Amino acid sequence: MKIGEKVQWNELLTGGVIEDPGNSIDYKTGSWRIERPIWNKEACINCMFCWVYCPDSSIKVDKDGNMAGINYDFCKGCGICVKECPKPGALAMVLEADIEKKGMDVVFKETFGGK
Repeated sequence: MKIGEKVQWNELLTGGVIEDPGNSIDYKTGSWRIERPIWNKEACINCMFCWVYCPDSSIKVDKDGNMAGINYDFCKGCGICVKECPKPGALAMVLEADIEKKGMDVVFKETFGGK
């Protein structure tokens, strides 16, 4: 059975069965969100709380173990990373509509000021 394939009720698998493990990379879910976290690299202290708490594994990490950005293909905009971040001004939630309308650079400046 494949996603999107029409089946009868009696052909459905029992819940919780994963027939094709490791396939989540094929299902980008970031388009679901109405808000997204944005990251201010200059303010970040690399505590990695965002990485620990992110339920979607959307926090990118560089080879040195520091935050390297956010993978918006999978981020659903729940805001847990922002809530758990201990450093004010390192992460913030913004509306997707504002980014579409004004652009990321403008929204970033409006949110964090400066650069």
